[in-house]
Amino acid sequence: MPKEYRYFVYILTNRNRKVMYIGMTNDLVRRLHEHHTHAVAGFTAKYRVDTLVYFEETSDVLAALEREKQVKKWRREKKDALVASMTPDWRDLGEDLFAGEGQKLYWMDGKERSIMDLRTIEFSQDENE
Repeated sequence: MPKEYRYFVYILTNRNRKVMYIGMTNDLVRRLHEHHTHAVAGFTAKYRVDTLVYFEETSDVLAALEREKQVKKWRREKKDALVASMTPDWRDLGEDLFAGEGQKLYWMDGKERSIMDLRTIEFSQDENE
């Protein structure tokens, strides 16, 4: 049986929500830990960007890379709307991941799910976005 891979496109912000970072990883919990501990010098450490406010999951690495590039090109207003579609109050979703809580989120498809009940959400391949 082939191994199933998981890739995440995610959005982080800083405490005052003025700075955003869009990234892609195959291990969201590990990557968040790196952001929180500033284990990797760079943009997120410099601007203290460590609050997870949005993420998507797929099993297709190429789709994840394309989605990351797509979202990075968007205007700030569109990124804000994407974040609000998952977590309207912009709370730190990373706290739920680390605590293992069953907090509810509204995913892109409009369905309410627990953060611990991660399901694959296929990325939009809409060229016009």
